[in-house]
Amino acid sequence: MAHFGATSTHRVELQGTTALAAVAMLIAVAFGLSALITPLYVIYQQQLGFSQITLTLIYAAYALGNIAALLFFGRISDRAGRRLVALSSIATLGAAALVFLIGRGIATLYIARILSGLGIGIASGTGNAWLAELVGGSDKTRAAMIGTSSNFLGLGVAALLSGLLAQYAPWPLHLSFIVYLAVLGVVAGLVWFTHETVQHRDARGIGIHLELSLPRDIRAQFVAPAITGFGLMSLVGFYAALMPTILSHDLRIENHAAAGTMFFELAVVVAAVIAATQTFASHASMLWSLALMIPAASSIVAAQVSASLWVMLTATAAVAASAGLGYRASLQVVNESAPADKRAAVMSIYFICCFVGNAVPVVGVGVLSSFTSSILADIAFACTIAAFAVVALIFGLLYRR
Repeated sequence: MAHFGATSTHRVELQGTTALAAVAMLIAVAFGLSALITPLYVIYQQQLGFSQITLTLIYAAYALGNIAALLFFGRISDRAGRRLVALSSIATLGAAALVFLIGRGIATLYIARILSGLGIGIASGTGNAWLAELVGGSDKTRAAMIGTSSNFLGLGVAALLSGLLAQYAPWPLHLSFIVYLAVLGVVAGLVWFTHETVQHRDARGIGIHLELSLPRDIRAQFVAPAITGFGLMSLVGFYAALMPTILSHDLRIENHAAAGTMFFELAVVVAAVIAATQTFASHASMLWSLALMIPAASSIVAAQVSASLWVMLTATAAVAASAGLGYRASLQVVNESAPADKRAAVMSIYFICCFVGNAVPVVGVGVLSSFTSSILADIAFACTIAAFAVVALIFGLLYRR
């Protein structure tokens, strides 16, 4: 039940459902910044005149910040506390939004994307570890469901809002970030009052350390969710990077709200799949998501080749179904296997796999498309995803627990 509590120093704290909602908002708003720019890519490209490969690299640049955050700050909230690190991520996200707001030129887009990746990387590991501890007990399904649903709903709502403002409101490259900064301020206030779950905080935990290690006794269990996270984020990254271009160039849809609406559809379907399958066994859900990757990747290419909006809508639903099944299940496995004192560190390594999968293959498509046609590059990538899914599926069947 939602309620307020007071510490021994008379500090008012959010606890129960209210605390879970505050941390879910942190995750949603953090990931939302990465999608806020999705409907704006076409406008930036028109105004700044950069190529498709540059657009792809700008999309993928935030992975540098993601990985840096998780490598160097992956365990910091296990020692310094969830609240302090979450507020640090909010400050970083605010700086990124300000760079988007006042920046000019391609260089500022790279800087803003890297900063947003840094903030998202810190918030993702900290927020999901915080959720698991706020839920408490052995019910890690609920924590995984809240974390994954918040992630995708944040992406979808941000993309929808950005698209609508870009199409129907003034200042298309600025108003979205002004609204985002206002919402971020509200979330910062909620996080400030949210119950801290790390009881023995150590100021020495505040620092920059290279963090990339898994407890030896969970490494075998970690392989399957890591592979699933990498593959699913490759698929979602493939979709997110190509979808605005497919809409504007192949489907001839110039309305900026269309890209946001399409991404919102993706988010809603993902959240619905997560809610509908929360009682499914995590391992079985991962295997089903890997099987669905193959038709999902194929349907994106089919939408591009056929130039059909209905095929694009079907492709969006297929990508969402695969992501919803696999993301929740893989995160749940990580939640269940991670030791309490290393939960943020283990989460961070999982998210490194996800973020690398989200960016690296998309860059490969961009490079390949500069030497051949975009359709051939996309077909090659879809085949790569299919091959990867088959290998991962075989691995999962052979090494099921």
